Amino acid sequence: MRVAFIVFNGMTALDFIGVYDPVARLKSMGFLHDLELEICAHSAKVKDQTGLSFLPTRVSESLAGFDVVVVPGGPGARRLMRDKKFVEWLQTAKSCKLKASVCTGSLLLGAAGFLRGKKATTHHSALRSLRRFCSSVMKNQRIVDEGDVVTAAGVTSSIDLGLYLCQKLAGQDARTQIAAQIEY
Repeated sequence: MRVAFIVFNGMTALDFIGVYDPVARLKSMGFLHDLELEICAHSAKVKDQTGLSFLPTRVSESLAGFDVVVVPGGPGARRLMRDKKFVEWLQTAKSCKLKASVCTGSLLLGAAGFLRGKKATTHHSALRSLRRFCSSVMKNQRIVDEGDVVTAAGVTSSIDLGLYLCQKLAGQDARTQIAAQIEY
């Protein structure tokens, strides 16, 4: 199973790390031996909203070969949802079985067309912006699962999403053991 974690300038680091850590434990704790994780970006240099640098393992490569794509949010997402080249790159994930987002990452999934006819959530400050991309905005829900798309609310829901994906990908036992390991 191949998982692409999207990183971009102006993202919120915890949106990324909160999901990445539990999902990475699927391999390190022996639940998914064939798990491959990649950090994917549209640019070679990536800094979060505070200046923390991230080193992508793949730059501007198609996302089509991945099973799962995870998109964080942050202030940079609002700018990127209007960036035609970034949105076109994100659209290469169309064939991926599962797309997930944290916070305003849902705006990027929406801009790419992945939320049409679906329910979704995001950070409370972006609920109005999300309305144009989906059929229904789910206020006050930390996780919204629409089968092939899972969206999570604000930054603190990133760990919730990580554990939720652990269960979705490897079952309840994996989620329970990983949650215990990270003292959730």
